[in-house]
Amino acid sequence: MLQAIGLCRFSYPALGGFQVEHETIEERIAYLYEEKRLEERFQLFETVALPCLKAQTDPNFDLIIVVGNQFPKQHMDRMHDITAGMPQVQIQEHEPAKQRERMKDIMRAARRDKSKPVLHFRYDDDDAVAIDLVEKLREAAEDTEGLCDKHRAVAFDWHKGYVAEFGADGIAAVEMDRLHYVASLGVRIQANDGLTIMNFAHEKINKFMPVVSYPDEQMWVRSHNGFNDSRQKKVKPVSVTPLTGEQELEFVNRFAINADVIRETFSKG
Repeated sequence: MLQAIGLCRFSYPALGGFQVEHETIEERIAYLYEEKRLEERFQLFETVALPCLKAQTDPNFDLIIVVGNQFPKQHMDRMHDITAGMPQVQIQEHEPAKQRERMKDIMRAARRDKSKPVLHFRYDDDDAVAIDLVEKLREAAEDTEGLCDKHRAVAFDWHKGYVAEFGADGIAAVEMDRLHYVASLGVRIQANDGLTIMNFAHEKINKFMPVVSYPDEQMWVRSHNGFNDSRQKKVKPVSVTPLTGEQELEFVNRFAINADVIRETFSKG
């Protein structure tokens, strides 16, 4: 069975890698660790991002959560508490560094057997994936073994999903079709090869390797919230509508996201 490694940066103060610019690393750390921002990040992490990983139909994966080595103790304690019982999780503290180079090093170091191919995926701390993503990723690599053996890397892309907003009123969302989005994009890398998924910008990955695209049912949920890095500048708004009761059930069954839990969590402020 191929090792599957996921990488999640949780407010890691990288040098670069953000669309919101800061003059100094101290300013970036102050922005990332501001209490209101971190509270929203944790609310989304606990209610949106983690439940679907806990519910994966194939639990055989590793998830590395990268935080800064200045991460406040009370927040580190909270991170350990909410990931307790998840044997897949490794929480790593790192000093500020150029984000791509540091993330590539982390992914390479996590590879247990370099003589075998490996599966990589990235994971944003405010998004969700379908509960069978790891299973589908592993099946895709098996189904395309001949193709994979001919290339250093092959990507697998499930491009249907939702953009959603979460709050005290519950969930509002709209269906989307977006190629090469972070949440449900995986890469199979050859044995004895130092490539990682972090070598490539996700939206340009088709320029560097074959991409097998799957028009399956919705496979991801992208959260729009007050602190999306990519939405701090002027961007086109996305119109969402409240989920129906049937759609709320779909979110539970497909993504392990419970609208009642969302309402309760975000009502606390």
